[in-house]
Order: sequence, then structure tokens, then C-alpha cells
Amino acid sequence: MGKQVRQVTQVRPVPVERQRRFTRVGHAVVAGLRALGGRTIAMIATALAVVLAVIVTGIVLSRHDSRPPIPATRARHYTDTDACLLTDHQGINGSTAATVWRGMQDASLRTHTRVSYSSVTGEQSTANARPFLNAMLQSSCEVVLAVGGVEVKAAQETTGRYAKIGFVLVGGGSTDKTTTNVSWVPTGDGLREGVAAAVERAVDARN
Repeated sequence: MGKQVRQVTQVRPVPVERQRRFTRVGHAVVAGLRALGGRTIAMIATALAVVLAVIVTGIVLSRHDSRPPIPATRARHYTDTDACLLTDHQGINGSTAATVWRGMQDASLRTHTRVSYSSVTGEQSTANARPFLNAMLQSSCEVVLAVGGVEVKAAQETTGRYAKIGFVLVGGGSTDKTTTNVSWVPTGDGLREGVAAAVERAVDARN
């Protein structure tokens, strides 16, 4: 009968010096954590969590997205024509001026004309309105509108000297048949539509 030999795997003991080294490191870590205090440990843990969240977010965002990009909203394309409104000190807050302004905006949507307004500040007189009107005439305004007594009068006195500019005057005046660059729009019902139509005609005549 053969003799059976059982093979026993020997476990090598960890050297004593290495065990002592591990023990010293463990004690040092524990002592360090105790020295930091609970609040500091919590702050460190929070910072690590934030860093981990940033890394995960970056990985997610960096993945390829097969969905088509959303097209950017198109900005309105304006022409090189400007329509400028001269009002009294109330600006476009007055009821009549506000309606005129809305009519100008309607015309802008259809003609892509830039619209703006200027208010006569200070004394409400024809003499004081002229500098504000002259600033429009000397700038890039191809169409000039006026609403308000002194503003309309100042513009009416100027129309003959600026034949290349279209004037839209709001009030009860009448258009001189010999003057082709002036349009009158009466106040009341239909003011908004009348202003929009007059501005469109003046813009077409300038182009």
C-alpha cells in the first residue's frame, strides 16, 4: 500500500518590521483625522463630492449627441432705411403718439425699416422743436414723422428744403399737390393704419 503524501501550502508570515510599519501608518492616519476635527473632515468630504460631480457631469456632456442641433432664432434683418418720429415731451406715452408709434412698428414689420423717436424737451415751442428736428434731418432719417402742434409746425416749415426726405405729419393739414414728399394723416379712428400706410409709401419712394 502506497504512502499518501499530503501537500500543505505554507503561508509565509508577514515580516515583523512590515507589520510595525503598517501599524505606525494606521496610527498616524487616525491621529491625523482626530486632529482635523469633524467639521474639517465634513468639508473635505463635501469638496471631494463636488469634484466627483463635476467629473461625472463632464463625462456625460462630452458624450456624442446624435440629435440635430436646435437652429438659432433668426434676428430681424433691417434695411438701411430709418423712419424717425418727433414727439412732445411726453414721448410715446401720449395716446396719439403711442398710436403713431404702433403704426410705425407695423410698417417696420412689413418693410424692415428701422424706427426710432425723439422727444422735444424743455419749452414746448416751434423754436425749441427745430434743433431736435434738425438732428433727425442731419442724421440717417429718410422718413420723418411729427406728432404734436409745435412739432408738426416745425416739420411743415422744413419740408421744402429737404425734398429727398419723406415727411408724415399727423393732424388736420392737407397735402399740397405740388409737394410730393409730404403726407398728412388725420387723427382719430384709423390713425394706426394710416400711419403704417404712409410710412410704407414714403419708404417705397425713397428706395
